[in-house]
Amino acid sequence: MIRAITAVFVLIVWPAAAFAQAPSQARDSATVQDCVKTKGGLHDKWESCIGVVLSPCLKDEASMPTSAVNACISREQTVWDDILNETFRRLREKLDDTQRDKLRDMQRAWIASREKTCTFYWDFFQGTMASPMSANCMNRETGRRALFLLGFLNDAENK
Repeated sequence: MIRAITAVFVLIVWPAAAFAQAPSQARDSATVQDCVKTKGGLHDKWESCIGVVLSPCLKDEASMPTSAVNACISREQTVWDDILNETFRRLREKLDDTQRDKLRDMQRAWIASREKTCTFYWDFFQGTMASPMSANCMNRETGRRALFLLGFLNDAENK
């Protein structure tokens, strides 16, 4: 029953993302979405959902090759990217022209900031250690941004 409700939720809330995903991506997406949903309207609690796919995948990170660690991180970031893009698209539809322009400019500034922040791991640490650190930064910041915009979308839909 819960899986059926989750499947319907995935198809209604993020239809484009859910439709285009492979089965494992759909499961990962449902895991993140279920986490956010269980937190209710408590925006400050949503951030605890960042890592719900990543953490179980990294069962024994110390013994995993860097490529496997990066693959785990990429699995979750794909979900957050889909949520971010769909939330942005839906939020855009709720805004007037001036707000849309400001949203677009805000997103462009955030993308530049995320890139500079997350690539600094390469500049600072260099070597193989920097790769998963940079990838995890991208995942974390993308998740945070998706949740930030989701808060606005929820408010816009409840007006």
